[in-house]
Parts: sequence; C-alpha cells; structure tokens
Amino acid sequence: MIRLLVPVFLAAVVLCLAACGGGNETASPPPPPTSATTTLPVPPPPQPPEPPPQPQVTTVRIVVRDGKVVGGLERTTTDQGKKVALVVSSDVADEVHLHGYDKMVDVTPGKPARLVFVASIPGRFEVELEDRGLQIADIEVRP
Repeated sequence: MIRLLVPVFLAAVVLCLAACGGGNETASPPPPPTSATTTLPVPPPPQPPEPPPQPQVTTVRIVVRDGKVVGGLERTTTDQGKKVALVVSSDVADEVHLHGYDKMVDVTPGKPARLVFVASIPGRFEVELEDRGLQIADIEVRP
C-alpha cells in the first residue's frame, strides 16, 4: 500500500507546483500608467448682437394736380420717434418743404419726391410746395 501512496503523493505535489506557477517563466511587466485626460466642454463662439429693430415707416402719399391736393389737405398724426416717409407726386416742378424740420426735396412731373424723417420734434408741422406757397399736408407729432 505504501507503494501506491508514494506515486499518488508525488503526483499531488507535481500538480500543486504546476498550479502555483512556480516555473522559470518571466512575468510580463504591468502596462505603463495612462494619463487621465479630462476634456472640458468648449463653449460655443459668442453670437453677434441682434441688430436694433428697424422702426416701422409711416408712408404718407400726396398727389398734387392742377394746383390742388387731390383729396384735400393730407392730415397725419404720428408718435415721436417714428419714421415718416412723405411721397409727393406733382404735375408741376417745385420743392417739397417740411417746416420745423427744415427738410426739402425737389419734385418734378413724372418723378415723385420722397422725404424721409424721424419724427423727433413734437408739435404740428406744415408740408408745402415751397415756390407756390401751397400747403399740402399737416403732420402732428405726439410726444
């Protein structure tokens, strides 16, 4: 029986040594440590500022024919700070004059005059064909 036990014991010892890796194998070195890189979010580029809103334009159309305003004197009321465009058509050449603002523009037959202004001064203002002395509009600017 001892003859049987010795080979079994030796086999058990060999198996244990093999399982423990007790050979001449060289263990591979651990991989080098990797550096941790933190990616920060990149903010979007700044947006250009919004353009200021364009003021709405109040357009006043005036037609002068045979020395008279067609439809009668044009009366318009607007709020201070608003943009106003006077478009004047006439069958005679003259100068359209906005009193109080001292703005003038020439009008000729077939070529309407366009006078644009910001109603910055409160009050009541005459628009006339200057050479003829003909009032063609009355503009009231409310504060």
